Amino acid sequence: MNAVASFLSKPEPSDEAIVHPRKIRTVTTGYHHGPITRLVSPADLGQWIKPFVFLDTGVLPASATPLFGIHPHSGIATLTTVLSGRVAYEDTTGKQGEVPTGGLEWMRAAGGVWHDGHVVGDTPVEFFQLWVTLPADQENGVPESQNIAPEEVPAVGPARVLLGHYQGVNSPIRAPAGITYLHVRLKAGEQWRFQPNPNETVAWMALHRGTTTVPERLSAGDLVIFEESGDGIDVVAHDDVSFVLGAAVKHPHPLVMGKYSVHTNPRALAEGEAEIARIGQRLRAAGRLK
Repeated sequence: MNAVASFLSKPEPSDEAIVHPRKIRTVTTGYHHGPITRLVSPADLGQWIKPFVFLDTGVLPASATPLFGIHPHSGIATLTTVLSGRVAYEDTTGKQGEVPTGGLEWMRAAGGVWHDGHVVGDTPVEFFQLWVTLPADQENGVPESQNIAPEEVPAVGPARVLLGHYQGVNSPIRAPAGITYLHVRLKAGEQWRFQPNPNETVAWMALHRGTTTVPERLSAGDLVIFEESGDGIDVVAHDDVSFVLGAAVKHPHPLVMGKYSVHTNPRALAEGEAEIARIGQRLRAAGRLK
């Protein structure tokens, strides 16, 4: 059975309409580093909501300077969701391109990849970047990059399906099974309900704009982690809101971390870091690294 939602418009949202609210474990605003806010990392809240292990958001100023410089990853996949503006990217799978407002860039680092990116044009970039840890049978596999145009992102009512499936609609991204990730927009006064797929007991949401009740009141910049269960999530919009929501089957392995990598065990981490080093040697020979 796919996730099911109800979507209706109310002139005045009422918290009393929520009979059995999903219990909340914590709410955070993360910590800030320049224009970027890190809401989740594997050393803290990622332990609670794995396979979701990193979540960054922010507003990047217009600049042709690379965002972080070319850098490596292994064992994980990243999804960059551009909410406004445009970014360019390239990676060692041989892929490069631009991601406009509403577009997605999926990088399955798997066995090892290096990538880079920068803001294009004069418009600052609002974004979410999500990292998910890969299953044991994929964490040292072949890297893959996908660029999804805004018109290729399917939607069900107010929800854009970024990863996984929702109400019978499938994201075009080749993500691991058991992960649902949505971008939802609601108008003031609207109420929306999310019912997770079977066994997707991990759930969280991060508010990009506006104020909501879930039933605890949230403001833009808040991330809420729900208690693990199969219960639905009811969102009441007090004004126009935009948020991302993730649900998943709990990742069953420990998070074994390197500087740029997250794996399920030390052997897999060593393999990933060895491949990263080999790619780095080729980049240095080509003059891309000092």
